[in-house]
Amino acid sequence: MWNSMKKAFPVTLPVLAGYMFLGIAFGVAMKARGLGMGLSISMSVLIYGGSFQFAMIELLTQAFAPLTITFMACLIQARHLFYGISMLQTYRQAGLYTPYLVFALTDETYSIVCSGAPKETEAFRWYTAVSFLDQCYWVLGTFLGALVGQFLPMHLLEGMDFSMTALFATIVTEQTLTSLAEWKAGRMPFSEVLFSPALGGCCTLISRIVIGRENFLLMSMMMMTVGFAVYYRKGEHGA
Repeated sequence: MWNSMKKAFPVTLPVLAGYMFLGIAFGVAMKARGLGMGLSISMSVLIYGGSFQFAMIELLTQAFAPLTITFMACLIQARHLFYGISMLQTYRQAGLYTPYLVFALTDETYSIVCSGAPKETEAFRWYTAVSFLDQCYWVLGTFLGALVGQFLPMHLLEGMDFSMTALFATIVTEQTLTSLAEWKAGRMPFSEVLFSPALGGCCTLISRIVIGRENFLLMSMMMMTVGFAVYYRKGEHGA
């Protein structure tokens, strides 16, 4: 396993840079909301879902709502089902390593392992090494962020939870730019480029107006789910 770790480390350096930054932001944002280091690290070890962990910060400071949390987890992490399918046959051969490999299959880890293991390396050990290193980067970043947050005055931490909003804004921007590139290449209609951001914005605005600031998230996500289902079902029938 040690040899696999040494081979995997150089490949995972880009993930190290990204995960350390986001992990630190997550740890500091948790502290800004008065949530302790132990909880922050536990979430990064047991949940290990960047987008969902940031979303959980807001939910942890509100009344306990298991339905909302479950629904959000399914929606935010649903993409793992689609690209995880392509790794089923590969991971099935990993034996006792399989449960962890499935748990630790993040976007960045998938981008590395789907290219295959290096020659003269046991594939399942290399996959495990990549997955483990990537999670270590995330946990270490969380620890550093929570540690820094312990020593910073509370007034300096105000607004740090905006990092969650910034994260999702970045994701939306990147996805929109990718869609625009597909449109320019003639592989996607312009209506599809506009549909996702327009649907998300309208559903959020309507939910915010109808039920208020505190509880609009679940309603808006349900509306978006229905909107996407209707849109793509209509597209299939129209094809």
